[in-house]
Amino acid sequence: MTARPAVRARTQALVFAALVPISAGCQAPSPPVAQAAPAVAAAWHPLGTWSGNGNRQTESFDVTTGALRLRWETRGSGEPGAGRFHVSLHSAISGRPLQTFVEHAGAGTGTAYAADEPRVSHLVIESDQVEWTATLEEAVPATAGSRAP
Repeated sequence: MTARPAVRARTQALVFAALVPISAGCQAPSPPVAQAAPAVAAAWHPLGTWSGNGNRQTESFDVTTGALRLRWETRGSGEPGAGRFHVSLHSAISGRPLQTFVEHAGAGTGTAYAADEPRVSHLVIESDQVEWTATLEEAVPATAGSRAP
């Protein structure tokens, strides 16, 4: 298929654009540059939001760019650190696990990023002794009027 290299290049550009703000806080200040290269703008498109307690497999969703962000929160119902929360990305065609987004014990919150090939996927959420919410988003090229939170 001839469109595959174009999709891969776009995916790499979006992943780079999504991760630059994260890595910027970890670097020493650089000297001023006469002219900076234009940044690739990305917006986050929601693929789904789920909540509950216990285990769950989500419905399938189509990953088109491959740049993913999972925002999650767990609330513990017992002792601090008690409970388990695990989220992994799976192929919706074969069912095989592709990547682990989160492995966390007890109450907490976080954001996890992943890059994958465009494909139909689903999440497998495993939890014990915690209530959870998870929102999966995909980076897409920004258009006029869109926001990139």
